[in-house]
Amino acid sequence: MSVYNPPMTDELEEKRASLAANLERLGPALVALSGGVDSSLLLAMAVAHAGGPVEAVVAITPLHPGAETAREAASHLGVRLHELEAPVLDDPAIRENPPDRCYLCKRAIFSRLQAFADERGLLPILEGSNADDLRRFRPGRRALAELGISSPLAEAGLTKGDVRALSAAMGLSAADRVSDTCSATRFPYGARLTNEAIARVRLAERAVAREVGGAIRVRACGDLARIEVEPSAIQILAEPPARERLRRALREAGFLYVALDLDGYRSGAMDESLTEAERRRAVNGPA
Repeated sequence: MSVYNPPMTDELEEKRASLAANLERLGPALVALSGGVDSSLLLAMAVAHAGGPVEAVVAITPLHPGAETAREAASHLGVRLHELEAPVLDDPAIRENPPDRCYLCKRAIFSRLQAFADERGLLPILEGSNADDLRRFRPGRRALAELGISSPLAEAGLTKGDVRALSAAMGLSAADRVSDTCSATRFPYGARLTNEAIARVRLAERAVAREVGGAIRVRACGDLARIEVEPSAIQILAEPPARERLRRALREAGFLYVALDLDGYRSGAMDESLTEAERRRAVNGPA
């Protein structure tokens, strides 16, 4: 049961009803389940309201760590979960981590999911983007549009805050789960993505998580680890005992230098280096 429990407002109830009505018009559906709060809510609502059987699929990739939480969410709701290997780092274009990497990766993953769904008559495929994602730098949205993947939460106008509030009202444990993202977001654009580099970052983030809670990112810039935590946690990590433990742990993880970002955690920090022209090309594709 979630501890995140804001009131259910009239506006949120209207959005919930809109989402339910949209789902009721569907036949059998396949939910792309990442294990995060958005897709977990989508699956719960689809189970309650979709006009046909609902199944779920999780893409197993070296960039996405949510397989175990996806299994938990599907098991809790009694939904059959398919696990589909998507070795995205086998693609040289994705490995090179260009500004449109998210588009390339989403295209690769959802093409596999679409073929899987076609074979089993499980269309449409539903995924968990929320309304906030429509206003942010999300090159992967282009791939979803090209493949005809539905985003019911976004279509109903549900923001991230709405998703958490509705999840709490439904008693979903994911309501207060800290958001995680694709491991590639820890690296500057143009930095080659390898399994070894990803493992080093995840090991470093586990070390930070032993010191503080909340959102945590370790951004890897070559031999430098830049730690982002929520502003309230910065002072904790700056104190000598925690600072020394972190310095030692991140050195053991393979980083030569360790820095604490005084701006704190912010979504899309690596996107800050992109020019407006690069953003437009990533979102819209080549001219």
